[in-house]
Amino acid sequence: MSQWSQVQQLEIKFLEQVDQFYDDNFPMEIRHLLAQWIEGQDWEAASNNEAMATILLQNLLIQVDEQLDRVSQEKNLLLIHNLKRIRKLLQGKYHGNPMHIAVIISNCLREERRILAAASMPVQGPLEKSLQNSVVSERQRNVEHKVSAIKNSAQMTDQDVKYLEDLQEEFDFRYKTIQSLEQNDKNSALIKQEMLALQAMLNTLDYKRKEVLSKIGRVIHEIDMLMSNMLTEELLDWKRRQQIACIGGPLHGGLDQLQNCFTLLAESLFQVRRQLEKLDELLTRLTYDGDPIPLQRPQLLEKVNFLLYNLFRNSFVVERQPCMPTHPQRPMVLKTLIQFTVKLRLLIKLPELNYQIRVKATIDNSVLHSNRRFVLCGTHVKAMNMDESANGSLSVEFRHLQPKEMKSSAGSKGNEGPHMVTEELHSISFETQVCLYGLTINLETSSLPVVMISNVSQLPNAWASIIWYNLSTNDPQNLSFFNNPPAATLSQLLEVLSWQFSSYVGRGLNSEQLNMLAEKLMGQQVSYNDYQLSWAKFCKEHLPGKSFTFWVWLEAILDLIKKHILPLWIDGYVMGFVSKEKERILLKDKTPGTFLLRFSESNLGGITFTWVDQLENGDVTFHSVEPYNKGRLSALPFADILRDYKVIMADNVPENPLKYLYPDIPKDKAFGKHYSCQPNEVSKPSDGGGKGYVPSVFIPVSKILNDSTDPHSPSDLLPMSPSVYAVLREHLSPTVIETAVCCKLFHS
Repeated sequence: MSQWSQVQQLEIKFLEQVDQFYDDNFPMEIRHLLAQWIEGQDWEAASNNEAMATILLQNLLIQVDEQLDRVSQEKNLLLIHNLKRIRKLLQGKYHGNPMHIAVIISNCLREERRILAAASMPVQGPLEKSLQNSVVSERQRNVEHKVSAIKNSAQMTDQDVKYLEDLQEEFDFRYKTIQSLEQNDKNSALIKQEMLALQAMLNTLDYKRKEVLSKIGRVIHEIDMLMSNMLTEELLDWKRRQQIACIGGPLHGGLDQLQNCFTLLAESLFQVRRQLEKLDELLTRLTYDGDPIPLQRPQLLEKVNFLLYNLFRNSFVVERQPCMPTHPQRPMVLKTLIQFTVKLRLLIKLPELNYQIRVKATIDNSVLHSNRRFVLCGTHVKAMNMDESANGSLSVEFRHLQPKEMKSSAGSKGNEGPHMVTEELHSISFETQVCLYGLTINLETSSLPVVMISNVSQLPNAWASIIWYNLSTNDPQNLSFFNNPPAATLSQLLEVLSWQFSSYVGRGLNSEQLNMLAEKLMGQQVSYNDYQLSWAKFCKEHLPGKSFTFWVWLEAILDLIKKHILPLWIDGYVMGFVSKEKERILLKDKTPGTFLLRFSESNLGGITFTWVDQLENGDVTFHSVEPYNKGRLSALPFADILRDYKVIMADNVPENPLKYLYPDIPKDKAFGKHYSCQPNEVSKPSDGGGKGYVPSVFIPVSKILNDSTDPHSPSDLLPMSPSVYAVLREHLSPTVIETAVCCKLFHS
């Protein structure tokens, strides 16, 4: 079943999450119509390779054209119209930047996998639950409602100012008229009547001035309250959601909504500023004793300018955190002399600012207790514009920055251990200046803390540091965090570990798998809901009796899945995280030949399988092969190993003991689609091979030793074709075959 088919079967609450990340950047119609083709392409690789991305974009447009031809024959007018619009949209947006659509599609597929993994969990994790709090959603709606109300109030006040201007013009006219009449007859009844009318008009004018100033004051107060409370909380929540998304959590949305709120508030403040300028203009033409304009206008204008300064400063955000294109699922880990990308946005989207704001990027080297210093190479000054972003936001993306370590006379490179390097936090700082309508505002912002590495071998521990930091704190700039790293709640850490699997290898962990990881971290029979785990136990201390840490063990498993058993993992056929004790409990009552797949606890990046068997006396026995590592799996696909695996029992008769994948799935039903070729497709000896050779394949063969005193030697793979092996069984004695087989099996 395709991934998209699985998505369509989700509950409505999960479908609503899917709906949030499909928009004009990548329309859902295309995802639906081209589901199989889209899932068959390597979008992640294309997001780092412009040539590959260009080809994929061209092929995508060809696929859309083929769909257009199909629906044209069906005379589906609505779908024809939508597909033509979408094709034009895709070509226009991504023709000059094909890698951008590769990033978007890769992120969408990744988020689908995360949601599918979340849907399979019995309960929602604590972190994800907090991000989807109904109180937060209600506040979002309240912010949008209040911003709209403020915009309407500011526009209504415009009408009041216009009425005040008209009223003052009428007063000026009548006043000048009376002045001309006074020269002829100052004591006439007409003059006295006009003076009384003029005084009444002045009283009305004074009342309207006070009323306008009061309305302006209320608008300013409402903006102040909104910015100080709900809008600030919304921005902080978005930044927290971004932190969680960076370590594999749900994709963070809401920035476009925040941009809309910030922009409307800025427009309202500038509108109020123009109203105050108009009042100043009216003041120069008419003033009087007790005039409210000179008394109130300066304070109101000062408050408006103060709010504009704060609004602009808060609107300058890092939209996409620093990330090496070669490691899209490991953001904030930067390798020296390797390019990384980072994107910034100004949430106040005003046409007057297009190409007017130049942003400068630097590295913050104010790290305590470190002699390492870095500079940025590449284009580190760029102008913000509305043309490069697919959604038309006012943003700038740095794509060619490289960190370079400066030589230090203190010789810090040689004095710092691997953990010191990967626990050392830096940040990328950005500064710019906005000049608009007589205001000059200096803006600064910084990325989340990054880890600088000089060798790719440091990447796993560096990523562990990024996980721990963003899990444990919402402080965006605590560069001394690892001087005294806090403990993390184990329940939240396990949720984040599941995200590592859903984002990196397409399928998260279920509760049983997470329980096994909890036991590995804490020991058995301990409730871990409120358990606090230290940083050292997670990443620095070796596991009991092992020469590696928990994180190194887990990272090796992720690498194994990604490179060698990914389809089997995504299908859910690898139980993986199960202890030897639990394994035997699960298998003991099953049909002989039932097996399961689990990751080795003693070998880094190893996978093994264990099956249950029954002795003649009725006793149950278990057999586990020595773990297969990436070296052996590079030579032979794991699915083929399961298909062709043979054991030689005591009577020297080779057979495949693997019949049913736990709990009762026939082996070929589970793994058949992943076999590289079917046994009957292998050439027979009489067929001949290239240059007269018989084609050969590797067949894994083991011998069960009943004598437990015999040493366990590494399993070998015997190179021969299935047909040749059958011929050997017919013409060679079991003793000869036994001599040729040196692969032995762990017996328990």
